[in-house]
Amino acid sequence: NCSGAGRGLRLFMVVTMNRRLALIITASLAGFVLLASLGIWQMQRLDWKRGVLGELEAAMTADPVALPEMPKRDEHRYLPVVVEGVFTGDELHVLASVKGEGAVYRIIAPFQTADDRLIMVDRGTIPTTEKDDIRGPSGARVVGNLHWPDEVDEFTPDPQREENIWFARDVPLMAAVLGTEPVLVVAREMSGLATDTTPLPIDTSGIPNDHLQYAITWFALALIWAGMTVTLVHRISRPRRRRF
Repeated sequence: NCSGAGRGLRLFMVVTMNRRLALIITASLAGFVLLASLGIWQMQRLDWKRGVLGELEAAMTADPVALPEMPKRDEHRYLPVVVEGVFTGDELHVLASVKGEGAVYRIIAPFQTADDRLIMVDRGTIPTTEKDDIRGPSGARVVGNLHWPDEVDEFTPDPQREENIWFARDVPLMAAVLGTEPVLVVAREMSGLATDTTPLPIDTSGIPNDHLQYAITWFALALIWAGMTVTLVHRISRPRRRRF
């Protein structure tokens, strides 16, 4: 009877352990599949984002066209345009930072076009030491891209109007201050006399594409999950030494 009870107890323990292992392996496999699937999804997103960035880059560098009569943000964002006319001599200074240079000012200036429209042009950057230099009226031919920057949020400081220091390119507000159309052209090339700034053209480098890092993270978590599962299963399934 004792031997039968012992065999029954051992059988019960084996069945219980096998069920436990089965549950652990099933749950771990499901977790591994989920994590790996997220990594694969991020790789798919990476391919999609690269395609989008490629299309944007091609659109940004296409041959410029005439300025639309009524530019629209959704329809004309990044549209390459060419305008000819005169900088009026007024300007707003936007504090910015350029890699390798440090602090600079972006110059946002009213531009009177040849067909008598008054728009804004982001002429590019100047060193902070040249903030008070005089950049008077000058004729120019500007090639650039229409842009509506998303730079204003709840943390953006109000512009310091008296010192003419802005902290973001707020197109509607700047247009109201300068008395122009709410249209901004970011210069890529300028000819004529308006060459005392360094153009900072639009490109795709500022558009984040972190999907590869996300994919690596998910795949790494999947491998860690698998390694932890193997370790746990090994510890549970190995025979225990009897203590006397």
